[in-house]
Amino acid sequence: MKSSPEAAKVESPLTQTGMPAQGSSAAEEMSGWGPKASLKRLSSWVPIRSLARRHRHRIAQHLLQLDERDRYLRFGYPASDEQISRYAMSLDFARDEVLGIFNRRLELVSMAHLAYAPSPQRAGQAAMAEFGVSVLKQVRGRGFGARLFERAALHARNRGIDTLFIHALSENGAMLKIARNAGATVERDGSESEAWLRLPPDTVSSHVGEAIERHMAELDFQFKRHARVFTEIIDGVAEVKSKFDAAGKAAKL
Repeated sequence: MKSSPEAAKVESPLTQTGMPAQGSSAAEEMSGWGPKASLKRLSSWVPIRSLARRHRHRIAQHLLQLDERDRYLRFGYPASDEQISRYAMSLDFARDEVLGIFNRRLELVSMAHLAYAPSPQRAGQAAMAEFGVSVLKQVRGRGFGARLFERAALHARNRGIDTLFIHALSENGAMLKIARNAGATVERDGSESEAWLRLPPDTVSSHVGEAIERHMAELDFQFKRHARVFTEIIDGVAEVKSKFDAAGKAAKL
């Protein structure tokens, strides 16, 4: 599976050379997972919600908004509406992690799919996780792709994946920039590029951090949902009032 303007494959080879020893604080800081990096991410926090089976329709709606080129970069071919619908219906939420960012109207504007391979694909290496992300044009440039990448990497880290392998089209500069900024080593091979990102081992802090992010995102979604309902009630009252006012004016004529 290819990638979108902010999309790529993420898999997990065994190691990356030249990285600090696992478990050291220096390794976490250099790899972007130390306390300073965590505070930086918190300052630009984006509510990222874990998606489930009930979100299949929203996922399909989101992907159907991608134009032909975006679909090509996301899936590796210009996927048709029918193919996208089949993809949304085939997502394995029990095995994989699907993440989404919603706007104030509760529209899914960005999503990521972290698919875990059922078994190792290469001898002597750990099972791989494949990462794909899509961001609608109207919300690009806000760092949503990078934040989804960070959240997916945290989830993979807590699942015991120690290295992410990113596979993207070489023309996908947005995704390759995200990979480089995360500390990955990028290698180009013609029209395609690969990158390796080493993750530190999971800790109590990483699990607590993911749980807090998940809880905050759920609270954010529920707040948006209630705010939308309240707005609809206010709009309904205003509409009824305007009809009564119009009826009253008509009766005076």
